[in-house]
Amino acid sequence: MATSVEAGRTPSHDARSREGDLPALRAIVQWINGHRQITGAIVAILLVGGGLTWWSVVSRNRVEAAADQKLGAARLAFESRNYPLAASELSQIVENYSGSRAADQANLLLAQVRLYQGQPQQAIDLLKRVAPSMRRDTRAQAYGLLGAAQENAGHWSDAAGSYEAAAQRAPYAFLKAQYLSDAARSWLVVKDTAKALADYRTIISGMDSTSNRVEAEVRVGELTKGSGVR
Repeated sequence: MATSVEAGRTPSHDARSREGDLPALRAIVQWINGHRQITGAIVAILLVGGGLTWWSVVSRNRVEAAADQKLGAARLAFESRNYPLAASELSQIVENYSGSRAADQANLLLAQVRLYQGQPQQAIDLLKRVAPSMRRDTRAQAYGLLGAAQENAGHWSDAAGSYEAAAQRAPYAFLKAQYLSDAARSWLVVKDTAKALADYRTIISGMDSTSNRVEAEVRVGELTKGSGVR
């Protein structure tokens, strides 16, 4: 009768492997037995650290859930155009849940409320303060909204700079192109053709897949027609 033997392994080989592991295992056990206080301290630290991490995660999730619930109520007031109530509730979210995602969203909505209330400077002051520290997924939106607020206030050069800052932080090509198009439009209002052309050319050269490319090409053609500028 044939006997199957795994290639490269024999009973004597396995025995030697186990025997080779025993001294290391014995050394670990001896060290633990000889250093019970240190071992206990290490275990305690690991347990406490794990417990604190778990509690931190649970607490953070609870805070985010509560903040999201408050944000939903504030958003409802905003969409109902009850701007005074929305502003009050959004301000409370920002104050009570600072650092949460809901607080970032609340700041963006609060800036929009200020714009709808005809208070662009308050929106500008708010966004200048919070935009740099916002999360990556909301930072571009904050700078874009800042540009809109500055445009609303007639600060066209500042608006152009904010739109460019939004473009630098935008995660998608079509958003980058839209913000650069807004920046170029703002530069044209203050007759800074060179900066407007630079933004339009960035759209043309680096964002082939966006719908703004055609508009940018048209605008470059119009701005350079008969000027000798290419």
